[in-house]
Amino acid sequence: MPELPEVETVMRGLMPSMQGSVIARAQVNRPDLRWPFPEHFAERLTGKRVERMWRRSKYILAELSSAETLLIHLGMSGRMLVSGDPLGNFVHEHPATEKHDHVVLDFDNGARVTFNDPRRFGAMDLLDTATQEQHKLLAGIGPEPLGNQFDESHLIAALKGRKMPMKSALLDQKIIAGLGNIYVCETLYRGKIHPARRACDVTENEVRALVPIIREVLSEAIEAGGSSLKDFRQADGELGYFQHSFDVYGRDGETCKAPECGTQIARIVQSGRSSFFCPSCQS
Repeated sequence: MPELPEVETVMRGLMPSMQGSVIARAQVNRPDLRWPFPEHFAERLTGKRVERMWRRSKYILAELSSAETLLIHLGMSGRMLVSGDPLGNFVHEHPATEKHDHVVLDFDNGARVTFNDPRRFGAMDLLDTATQEQHKLLAGIGPEPLGNQFDESHLIAALKGRKMPMKSALLDQKIIAGLGNIYVCETLYRGKIHPARRACDVTENEVRALVPIIREVLSEAIEAGGSSLKDFRQADGELGYFQHSFDVYGRDGETCKAPECGTQIARIVQSGRSSFFCPSCQS
């Protein structure tokens, strides 16, 4: 599942073609993805200008001139691909429509944005812009880890008294928006905290140290274009490269990168997900 860096990368890739441009034609090739599209979906998109694009947690939001907001969730295999961009950022022309091209948006600037999703776990919806943050998918989400509302005091208070494993706490979208399995594993390694350690047992000083680490890990991943493990592609079709910088994720059995450590990276399963860590460096 794409996490914050991957969604941010896709959103930034879409902005030059979408933001400020009008959807000249919307083609919807099936009635649903993860759930049904809104009624008259294509008609409600056609002729509308994209006024603003932003990301909330793992969702891409495009505010339209109709006072509605297009919400996009990539799911497990969803890809947003741009072709025919007049700004010259993308060199390929419009490809032929493929089997899993479920939504195709043609813009008045000549760009085309295609939502391709073989597994159909992605989603699109239309929200009322004025109340969009009260929508069931967005309400209750915690602060953005790269935003001003995420700080040491928030994280200390959010973790206080929680008996759940630290890995589970950082995955809780009500505590921090957008973190997923990959970047929690990488964060806990840099913070020297075992993923199974109870959140309430982590000291305030350790929690304080995690805040800049979380921001550092996410910023590095965004700079690298995210992590491509299976289906993720950037908006221009290119792969992300942060997976080449993983310290622990997917490296079970390999040697820890810390100088003079030499311990093999271990893997355990927590709530059905793999956690990777160094038994020596993380306590």
